[in-house]
Amino acid sequence: MSLNSSYFYERFAGMNILSIQSHVAYGHAGNASAVFPLQRMGFEVWPVHTVMFSNHTGHGSWRGPVFEPGTISEVIAGIEDRGVLKECTAVLSGYMGAPELGSAILDAVDKVKSENPEALYCCDPVIGDTDRGIFVRTGIPELFRDKVLQRADILTPNHFELEILTGHKVNTLEDALKAVKELQEIGPSKVLVTSLTRTDAQPGVIEMLAVDKNEAWIIATPRLEFPYPVNGSGDATTAVFLAKYLRTRNLKKTLEHTAGAIFALFEKTWATKSRELQLIAAQDAYVTPPQQFQASSVEIA
Repeated sequence: MSLNSSYFYERFAGMNILSIQSHVAYGHAGNASAVFPLQRMGFEVWPVHTVMFSNHTGHGSWRGPVFEPGTISEVIAGIEDRGVLKECTAVLSGYMGAPELGSAILDAVDKVKSENPEALYCCDPVIGDTDRGIFVRTGIPELFRDKVLQRADILTPNHFELEILTGHKVNTLEDALKAVKELQEIGPSKVLVTSLTRTDAQPGVIEMLAVDKNEAWIIATPRLEFPYPVNGSGDATTAVFLAKYLRTRNLKKTLEHTAGAIFALFEKTWATKSRELQLIAAQDAYVTPPQQFQASSVEIA
């Protein structure tokens, strides 16, 4: 191991992330998409699965159970028994499978924050996307709006989810900033909007918008046309964003790193024409993105 590598792992040793989301055996979605990038970036991850599916739902059919809330709570209680929640740096949640799981996840957030008040809760509000519409069970969008938004420190909706959560159509950058501000007034201080597609953007790009209470940054990468939705990409994006933010606490650097890393992941996947994310093949990009994209400052009210 090189000196730089040794320093990297020593510097961030003890940074642990409790990741509560779905899992698939084949392919990459939920924890199967988020855990490896977090580990590759030097974090210990405690994965708790809300579902255990054979494959992601984008295939149209799958097998496996949605776990009961009590099962989730039991696993988290077992981690609590080890006396390690005070060492948890962040809680990450994604696809829930059923609205009843919300209470178990929020209880876990409460337990972690009671042991470590500095811990962050990062929520990826998985509801749907522009290509497929809403693909989660009835009650989950309402769960996010009514209970989860108020508790999240970081929220990472895609363009479609931003519209669902606010009830407003987002066509322009101004629309997006207004929608983000509305979410921030409810709870999360930091919002990352992924897959932003607006009428006042340059052609041939897709954007991400990162906003906190004091600043906003937007970044564009080339749009790669896939013949199908790229399932699991949002889970990987949120994971990389959270990891980089925990390391730097710098919104601009975090956004630029995330854009470069995820574009490299998309390029690997696009080149192979695979139906599954090439998560392992792109692993070096999570630490050092091969291509740098520049974020632009956006004025906020």
